[in-house]
Amino acid sequence: MDVTLIGYLACVAVILLLAVRVPIAFAIGGVAVTALFLVFSMRTGTFMPERAFFRTLSIAFSSSFELIHSYNLSMIPLFIALGHVASITGITTGIYEAARVWLVRLPGGIAIASIAGCGGFSAISGSSLACASTMGKICTPEMLKMKYDERLATASVAAGGTLGSLIPPSILFIVYGIFTETSIGQLFLAGFLPGLLSLIGYALVVWIWVKRSPEIAPASTDTFTRQDRLNVMWGVWPAFVLFLIVIGGIYGGVFTATEAAAISLFFAVVLGIWRGSIKFSQIVPLIRDVTVTTGAIFFIAACAKIFVTLIALTGLSNSMLTGLEAANIEGWQFIVMVCLIYLVLGMFLDPVGIMILTLPLMIPMVESYGYNLIWFGVIIVKLLEIGLITPPVGLNVFVLAAAIEGKVQIGRIFAGIWRFLVSDIIVLALLVAFPIISLIIPLSM
Repeated sequence: MDVTLIGYLACVAVILLLAVRVPIAFAIGGVAVTALFLVFSMRTGTFMPERAFFRTLSIAFSSSFELIHSYNLSMIPLFIALGHVASITGITTGIYEAARVWLVRLPGGIAIASIAGCGGFSAISGSSLACASTMGKICTPEMLKMKYDERLATASVAAGGTLGSLIPPSILFIVYGIFTETSIGQLFLAGFLPGLLSLIGYALVVWIWVKRSPEIAPASTDTFTRQDRLNVMWGVWPAFVLFLIVIGGIYGGVFTATEAAAISLFFAVVLGIWRGSIKFSQIVPLIRDVTVTTGAIFFIAACAKIFVTLIALTGLSNSMLTGLEAANIEGWQFIVMVCLIYLVLGMFLDPVGIMILTLPLMIPMVESYGYNLIWFGVIIVKLLEIGLITPPVGLNVFVLAAAIEGKVQIGRIFAGIWRFLVSDIIVLALLVAFPIISLIIPLSM
């Protein structure tokens, strides 16, 4: 059997296993090990399993250990922990309160403030799911209490939560940077303007929606003086300092991305101790949550690294490149094809899993067209961000529903999501058409 055929069959097997709900780590890892065993067994032209067994184990362990040993991976638990600490210490609440005081008089002001709060939390967390869960507990109950339409009260937070994937620091950018060997610091910088553009797009969706249907968001009776607006900004300074450490430190060349993560976490912990908001009883659950989340990501990544080794040994990427050349596919057609593939995959699979599964196949083709990998990373993360609120899965929607304890049905949340998806598609089109939006900050370094 041709080894390239084994590579194609392995890809088909992974897709079939995922279709029947096999966890992605087991699907990728199991298929990769089995396919490697077949490749090594057939190397001499005859089936020799006794020689292939130990060779397969050696490759599997060495390739996965090589990835886990990566220094850059240490950023993932650090930024996950930072998001938890920010929530515990009240930094998240401070961001939302400031946004609420400044924006409450706008049409749909609380919903717009919720989106702004999601953007602020995203700048210190890096996880969309954590953002949707944390902000959902803070913002959505208040909007429901103010008689906001259920669709607006929930969809605005679910959509705003996706900003955690794009606004730096982003766990998806970290994973992308590791698997493509691109600068994670530059990826963080590249995601800033697209993230801000997405935030503005979501805010405009709320403003237009409420302008057309004022009854879905009753006007607030709260009034705030100029002094109130100035006073509430004191609650934002910790988030501003954290953002300055990450983005300012990386842009100024003061810190690496990993150092920025560690220093930010240290600052947040010291702030929590100083404020007295971190209690000993909260430490064990925090460590447990960070460990579980990090362990899941690392396990998926380790299994994916074995799959990457399989792709290299079978020459699958070269075979696909040859196919693209034979089909005479233009660069813009390739990008459209990539967008469609990721939009479909995002409807059903976890973003980290999608990225790890597809990047080994996509990156050689992207390089063959001469596209900038930093720009392509922003496009991929934006596509995965869209998948977080796209039915039937839409992970952010389900996380939000759980955070508000099922007070709003899943169907009602999805009923409000489509307006934000329109904004996402427009922003995606702008990012594809004008790469400078993503690259202007990294190129200015």
